[in-house]
Amino acid sequence: MTLAAPESTHVRPPGSPGRGFGPGWAPALLVGAGTVAALVWCGVPARDLAAFAAYVGAGVALPGTLLWRALTGGGRMLAEDLAAGLALGYAVEVLAYIPARAAGLPLLVLAPPVAVVCTFLCVPRLWRHWRGAPGRERVPGWCAWALAAVVGYLVAWCVISLYRHPVSSAYVDMPYHLALVGEVRHHVPPTLPSVLGERLSYHWFVYADMAATSWVTGIEPVTLVYRLSTLPMMVAMVVLVAVLGRRLGGRWGAGIAAVGVTYFLFSPALQEGVSFTSRSMFTVWASPTQTLGALLFAPVVLMLAGGRRSWVALAVLLLALTGAKATFLPLLLAGLLLVMVVRGVVERRVRAEQGAAAGITLVCLLIAQFVVFGRGAQGTAVAPFATMRSLWGSVAGVGMPELASVPAWPLVVLTAVHLFCLACVWGGAAALGRRALEPPMLLVLGIGTAGVGAAVVFGHPSLSQLYFLEGARPYLSIAAVCGVLAARRVPWPIVACLVGMGAGAALLASAPGVAGDVPAAVAVPYAVLAAAALLLWRRGFGLAVVALLMGYALPESARDVAAHVTPEEGERRREIPDGAMEAGRWLRDHSSPGDVVATDLHCRPVMESPCDSRHYWVAGFTERRVLVEGWAYAESTLSRTPLFRASYLDVPFADPARLAANDAVFQRPTAENVRHLAQKYGVRWLFTDKNRKLERFAQLRFRNESSSVYELF
Repeated sequence: MTLAAPESTHVRPPGSPGRGFGPGWAPALLVGAGTVAALVWCGVPARDLAAFAAYVGAGVALPGTLLWRALTGGGRMLAEDLAAGLALGYAVEVLAYIPARAAGLPLLVLAPPVAVVCTFLCVPRLWRHWRGAPGRERVPGWCAWALAAVVGYLVAWCVISLYRHPVSSAYVDMPYHLALVGEVRHHVPPTLPSVLGERLSYHWFVYADMAATSWVTGIEPVTLVYRLSTLPMMVAMVVLVAVLGRRLGGRWGAGIAAVGVTYFLFSPALQEGVSFTSRSMFTVWASPTQTLGALLFAPVVLMLAGGRRSWVALAVLLLALTGAKATFLPLLLAGLLLVMVVRGVVERRVRAEQGAAAGITLVCLLIAQFVVFGRGAQGTAVAPFATMRSLWGSVAGVGMPELASVPAWPLVVLTAVHLFCLACVWGGAAALGRRALEPPMLLVLGIGTAGVGAAVVFGHPSLSQLYFLEGARPYLSIAAVCGVLAARRVPWPIVACLVGMGAGAALLASAPGVAGDVPAAVAVPYAVLAAAALLLWRRGFGLAVVALLMGYALPESARDVAAHVTPEEGERRREIPDGAMEAGRWLRDHSSPGDVVATDLHCRPVMESPCDSRHYWVAGFTERRVLVEGWAYAESTLSRTPLFRASYLDVPFADPARLAANDAVFQRPTAENVRHLAQKYGVRWLFTDKNRKLERFAQLRFRNESSSVYELF
């Protein structure tokens, strides 16, 4: 099933095998100890850390690694087996939890890991997989320290941007993730917990992992969502990018360079307030669905682009991707189709294994669309240049609905500039030469091209089409690094000089402001830089062009890298009142999972919108379904949002009669409207602030400084 060509001169033979502790253990232990210390400092109980590490290690990574080795023959190094095994372990866990939770026995999620470990202990011919394949390669010491430095940087970013802040002032989407964990913890198939009965047309398998972890370890979901769950996923993804870069680039330097480009090289920004995004990987905790999806996808590419064949492992990972992050499936399908077309022309035949892999991917894509999402699109639509239309709105000061009627020509100009900015990050891929015809390289190029194309062709009310580009980022980065290695050799001092010249040129081209109604004011500085690169390219200096382009991106990249680990000044706005978590947990502990809660809390405490309905902490803290809380991310809201004519935050609730009946109970309570809410919608609990009007019609069960909980008679 592998798409790899025979071992070529581009790939060096593996390093000498060895026994005992390799040079990678010291940096791994150091960054691990630092991470533990940071989490304890941020308030994570030591008991939770120990339980989480034990479950992820013994219940996910260990059985996943054993299965990975048995199914694929294992990788060339321990780090590869552990990272890919963790991904496979997550896939098995999620696919096991769904039927276990549906049967009302969530702890049955432990059955597969126990069965796997026992089988590999009891069957003699499987014992060899505990040690791994013979002749394993060790990660060079300098590579291990470099990867540890990247992981340490990412942990520091997480601490500064999330961990050290209280739950009440965290990123706006965190309560939404928490609410979905509570929903999947008690209900499969899940619905949208903040709108009773609304279908959950969303990627929800990562919340199944968090729910399973909570059931097994007893860790509070809020600790998993806000602190722990995405950490091992983040670390494993760094390792897999390095492994794939080393596999395709033929040396460990290529792997480390691929990690550097993936995480730290961003599009140039020559004007303040005008950002042509190359979509960074810094969404680890803000989008856990993307984080798990990226991790599940990486071993798939590793197998197809140079690993050993395993149809079982491929099918399990792709099936898990259907509900983890299905946006990776069309990217993979595009890459496989490119391999089939190009190799079909070159070889005049299509290999059966390529068609089979594409067929499995297509089937999983159909499962995602028609089973997981129920044909819902969450507002995604074919809308060419939507990404640039949004940027033009901020540059030119054009608001909605006028933004919908902007002519095409400035959008085409901005799109051309955007593509140039992407070339500054990944232009090295253009120097691949004949290597671009190799199946593994065609695969990553197809994935990357599809990601860029989707960002240009599709639109979404909250710009979620950019997740396609983020999903392709590691593979474009690997292709760019391999292109640099394949290019004509230029002395490295000259390369460094050109990078510096590019950085200086980008700084000189930077303008303090933009004339918003003239696209040329945005495009001209980029056009000047593009002309300089084109001049070198026409003279045949391919690597010099790549160095110059990279130099253009360096100033903004340096600013972004520093900004991610620079503490914010001042206090963040408090989104959740004091006492809300206490009230929510009281209701969770004194109610049944099937109970329905009504609340009059629908809007975030912000001034930018009449009602920013991204309000989810009632459902999140109570782990109960709410009649109507926040509806911003509901399919019924996003599907009714006209792109560039109105914000999805301004779209009213889809069922105004339900909302009116709900709010009447809190604003003008009567015995009749309270009874109507209970009888028609099955409401048993009311969650509100210090509303004393309800005391005549419901029993007060809990009250603190911010919240009150009533039970209907």
